[in-house]
This record gives sequence, C-alpha cells and structure tokens, in this order.
Amino acid sequence: MPAAEDGEEEAWVWAQIKAEARRDAESEPALASYLYSTILSHSSLERSLSFHLGNKLCSSTLLSTLLYDLFLNAFSDHSLLSAVVADLLAARERDPACVSFSHCLLNYKGFLACQAHRVSHKLWSQSRRPLALALQSRIADVFAVDIHPAAKIGKGILFDHATGVVVGETAVIGNSVSILHHVTLGGTGKVGGDRHPKIADGVLIGAGATILGNVKIGEGAKIGAGSVVLIDVPPRTTAVGNPARLVGGKERPSKHEDVPGESMDHTSFISECYFLGVIGCFVIWGVLSGLGGRGLDHGLYKAFRNKQELQPSRPVLLVEEIQHHDLALFPVVLQCLSQEQ
Repeated sequence: MPAAEDGEEEAWVWAQIKAEARRDAESEPALASYLYSTILSHSSLERSLSFHLGNKLCSSTLLSTLLYDLFLNAFSDHSLLSAVVADLLAARERDPACVSFSHCLLNYKGFLACQAHRVSHKLWSQSRRPLALALQSRIADVFAVDIHPAAKIGKGILFDHATGVVVGETAVIGNSVSILHHVTLGGTGKVGGDRHPKIADGVLIGAGATILGNVKIGEGAKIGAGSVVLIDVPPRTTAVGNPARLVGGKERPSKHEDVPGESMDHTSFISECYFLGVIGCFVIWGVLSGLGGRGLDHGLYKAFRNKQELQPSRPVLLVEEIQHHDLALFPVVLQCLSQEQ
C-alpha cells in the first residue's frame, strides 16, 4: 500500500480509537481517568501506544519516561507504525472477542508484546543488543511472551491469547499470520546458526503447536493444535499430529483455497479427513467382503500383520472376531486409514 494510503488508514484507525475511548469513558466513569491518560490526552497513535507500553513495561530501575522516549523514537519509523496499524486491523477482523480497536490497544497482550518486540528488534538491528535483550526480558515477564529480539516478524500479525508463545532467534514470521497461545518456534538442540522455523505469509498455527528446526511452513499452510512439526509443510496444506503428518498423505497432500491466517479456520480438515475415511472404508469393505466369512477375517489380519512387520512400532489391529458384513469393520478400516496419513 502506498504511504499516502497507509497514512489515511492510520488516521482512520486512530479516529476510531479515540471515538471508542470517549464512548467507554462516558459509559463507565471509573475508566474515564485511565482512558484520558492512555488515549484521549495524546495527539497520535504512536504517542498513545508509547505511553501505554512504557507504563506496562517499566520497573523500579527501568523508568517509564525512558521507555516512552525509546518507543516514540522507534515508532517514528513509518514502517513500524504501518505494522502497528496492520496488527490492530488483524485483531479486529479475525478475533470475534475483539470488540473495538481501543480494547485491542489497551488490553490485548499479544498485540502489545508484538509491538514491543518490533522496538526490541529495531534496537537489535542497531547493535543496541544489551538494551534489546533487557526489553525482551521485560516483555516476557509482563506478557508471558518470549520473542528473541533478532526474530523477524511481518505485519498483520495476530497473537491470539499469546500466553506461552516462544519465538527463537533465527525464526521468521511473514505477513498475515495468526498464532495462538503456547506455540513454540524453536530449535532442535545446541546447534547454532540458522536453526529456527520460517513461517510464510497467511499461515495459521493452532494452540499448543511446536515447530522445531529450520523448517519451512509454506504460504497459507495450517498447523493443527498440539502438533509437533519437524518437517517442511508445503503451501496451502495442513499438518497435524505428533509427529505431524500432512493431511492427505506426503505424496498428494490435501490443499485448501482459503488463507487460514486470515480466515482462522482451524477445523475444516477434520470433516475432509472423515469424509475421505468413510469413502475409503466402504471401498475397502466392498473389495474385502468378496473374500467371504472367515476369509475376510484372516485376509485383514494377514494384511495388518504384514504392516506390523514392515513398521513394528505400529500396533496390530486384531480383527479375527469380525464377521462377514459386520459393521465393526467400519472403525477398523478408519483406524487403518488414519495411520496411513
């Protein structure tokens, strides 16, 4: 977006924030002084945000006035302020619990941690590394979000809930990415160098997911909640499980058309997998039922026994009690199909 349009968007968002703050001050007098000091007394978004972050992150030895000047100087960089606005818009558009821009600005610790990180990253890039690391420590203490100052983060980012998010030193996060709580973008050990994940644009990472090593998560990919990802994930695909596997299989993974980082669609792959599993179950059932009676049982048992010999870590599915056309075959085949993913 051209700078002029960026400026117009920033002005519009700031006008919305002030209008929301006035409305809230009128409806809840107990917050009037707080809203005046954090928003209504300031002439610009960068001043309001700098004041708020300074008060949030200050300590007895790291003064709020020092932090205010530090943040305000950093947000004078138009690229940083543009990212702030994009992050506000992302939270408002993607999170149904975000009732207003002012609510995000004041109360969303994921948003605040991300903006504070942008400043620590700028300090790191300026070789002011002791100060960058000190700021990282305060961000982790106050917001429970630990992002190394060297990590590169794009704009239009949503850290939803954000508690427990860890992002390593050489990690890269693209634009329009949404990350939920307790997500780790980490390394795999003590090896130095480029060792952390690279997250492309439009990715959605579910709660509790762990992505380890210098792996690439492709544009518009989706990482299921609780997954442990140790492999590259192609664009527009979904990885789930521990260890994570691609939905649809490694050779021909299922692809989606939407941008999960923006749509926040966490679960569509579940219905897709179930549908494919049901179809596959009926196909296999139809083929194997031709064996008849006990032949079906022993045919399946032999197939599963051979499977175990090839991959002994997987359990044998005992199906000797399944009778011809018995619906008990249905979940057995579904389980077999799920193990193939």
